[in-house]
Amino acid sequence: MNDLHYLPTFPILTLFPLIYSDTFLNHDTGSFHPESPQRLEAIVNALKTVSWSDRLQWRQPTTLAQRDPLAYIRNSHINEYIQRVEAIATNGGGLLDEDTVISPQSYQVALLAVNAWLDGLDTVTQTQKQAFVLSRPPGHHAVQKTGMGFCLFSNAAIAANYALQCKGAQRVAILDWDVHHGNGTQAIVEDNPNIAYCSLHQFPAYPGTGRASETGKYDNILNIPMAPGSDLKSYQLAFSDQVIPFLAAFKGDLLIVSAGYDANQADPLASINL
Repeated sequence: MNDLHYLPTFPILTLFPLIYSDTFLNHDTGSFHPESPQRLEAIVNALKTVSWSDRLQWRQPTTLAQRDPLAYIRNSHINEYIQRVEAIATNGGGLLDEDTVISPQSYQVALLAVNAWLDGLDTVTQTQKQAFVLSRPPGHHAVQKTGMGFCLFSNAAIAANYALQCKGAQRVAILDWDVHHGNGTQAIVEDNPNIAYCSLHQFPAYPGTGRASETGKYDNILNIPMAPGSDLKSYQLAFSDQVIPFLAAFKGDLLIVSAGYDANQADPLASINL
C-alpha cells in the first residue's frame, strides 16, 4: 500500500489513480497468517464504500505478458534469489524462513506487484501527480539475497531504481512509516547517493535494525526509532523536527511512500498508539 508522488504536493486530483488487481489475493500465506489476502480485501471494501469513492480511478497493473519486470528486479536482488523464489513456487510452495511463505502462485503474484509499482512510477512521471498502489506481497524487509518478514521483492527499492534509470528522475526519496524498520529497502539503496531513505519505526522490534546511528554511506539514511507506546503527538514531532527537514535538504524530485499501517494501536504485532 504505497503512495508515490512528486514534490511539492500538487492539487487534489479529480480522479485519483489506484492500481490494484484481485490477483494479489492469490499469494496464499495460509490460515491465521498476519499477512493475508484479507488485508487487501478489507481495504478494497472500505475504499468502495467511502463517500469519495467516485473519485477513485481503479486501474489494473500491466500484465506480465505486456512487461516482464525481471530486469528491474535484478537491479535490487541477485538472480540466484529470484530463481529460488520461482523454484519454490513451481515445486508447490514452501517457506523462505519461519514466517515468509511462498505459495504456488506467489512468484507470479510478486512479479505482478512489481509491475504495479512500476505503473505507479509511470503514472506519476507522466502526470506529475500522485498515484496509489495497493499490492501484496509486501517488500521492505527483502534484502538483495533473500526475502524475510513476509516480504519477497523490495518493491520500493525496485521502484526507486526504476525511476532513476528509466523515468528521468535525478534524486528519489523513500519515506517508510511501517511500524517495522525496512531493513531490505535500506540495504539496497544506502550506497546510492541519489536515493534517500527515511524510516519511522518502533524500536526495539523486528527486525532489530534501524538505529539512529545507521545513516548510510552518503548520510542519505534517516532512521527515527520510536519507543513502544509512542502516540500521534510523538509522530507529529518527529515529522516536523526530522522527517521534513531531511527530505527538504535532500531535494528529491520524487517521493515514494512505503505505507504500512501497522503502527495503529490495534495492531497485535507492535506497540505504537496511532
